[in-house]
Amino acid sequence: MCEFTVLLEGKEVFKDVVYVKENGGRVMLKDVLGESRTFEDCRIAEVDVSSERLVLSPTGAH
Repeated sequence: MCEFTVLLEGKEVFKDVVYVKENGGRVMLKDVLGESRTFEDCRIAEVDVSSERLVLSPTGAH
């Protein structure tokens, strides 16, 4: 199974992510244990399956 490390502004913010949903400037993530985190005012900037890396970037809205 592919589990992603999530980066935001160059910093690791969440590991072992298996589910991601982006909706209106909000990105919801879930890890393999079912823990979820939501990041406001973000978007998915990059998904790199070979490196198991998902990069978020701020939308600039506050």
